[in-house]
Amino acid sequence: MSMETIVVALGGNALWQKGDPLSFEHQLRQAEKVLPPLVEIIRNRDRLCITHGNGPQVGLEFLRHTLLKDQFPVYPLDALTASTQGWIGYMLATVISNHLWRRGIGRHTVALVTRVLVDPRDPAFQNPTKPIGPFYSHEEARRFMAQFGWTLREDAGRGWRIVVPSPMPQRVIEAKVVQSLVSRGVVVVAVGGGGIPVVMKDGELKGVPAVIDKDLASAVLARDIRAHKLLILTGVDAVYLDFG
Repeated sequence: MSMETIVVALGGNALWQKGDPLSFEHQLRQAEKVLPPLVEIIRNRDRLCITHGNGPQVGLEFLRHTLLKDQFPVYPLDALTASTQGWIGYMLATVISNHLWRRGIGRHTVALVTRVLVDPRDPAFQNPTKPIGPFYSHEEARRFMAQFGWTLREDAGRGWRIVVPSPMPQRVIEAKVVQSLVSRGVVVVAVGGGGIPVVMKDGELKGVPAVIDKDLASAVLARDIRAHKLLILTGVDAVYLDFG
C-alpha cells in the first residue's frame, strides 16, 4: 500500500472547551488525551501534518494585552497569533514526540511558525465575524465595547465573544518547506490558528490584524502540499450547512 500525505486539523475544542481552565497545564493534559489516535496514522507509515485552532488562546492574549495597556505595550493581533502558534505547536509536537518514542517509532516532529497570504482588499476587514477568546455575559460585552471599542457578538446562545476580521486564505507562505519536511517523514505542526495573516505590500510581506479560519487555511495547506486527505476533527457531530 502506498504512503499517503494526510493533513489533520484539530478543532479549538481539542485543547479547551467552554468552562475549562485556560491554563497551560490543563491544555497539555487535553493534548495527551486527543493526540494518541494520530500516532496510528504514523504507525501506518503515512506522512502527517497537524494543524490546530487558537481561538480561545489568542482571544485570551488579546484581552490580557488590552487590559494591561497602561503597564505594557500592546502587541498586534498577528504577533499574538505567532505567539500562540509557538507554544501550542511546542505542546503538540512534544506530546506527539513522546508517544512516538514510547512506541519505538523513529520519526522527528517539528512545529513551524507559518504565515498565510490574504488579500488586503478582502471585505472581511470591513466586517469582523471571527469569534476569538472566552465567552462573556451581555453586561461584560457592553462594558468592553464601551471601554475598548471592540466588536462583540452573541455566539450561538453560548454567550458573547470578541469578533475580528477573518479574510480568506490564498496560499501558505511556508508550504514548500512543509511539503519538504513531510516528504521526509517529519511530523509537522503548521498553520496554527489559521496561520499568521500577511499581505503583500510594495513587494514586502506585512502582518495584518485578523484571524484566518483554521479549516479554510488547512484546506489551502492540504492543496499546496498536495495532500491525499484532509481530516477535520471537531466536537460537532455532523456536517451542517449554515451552522448556528
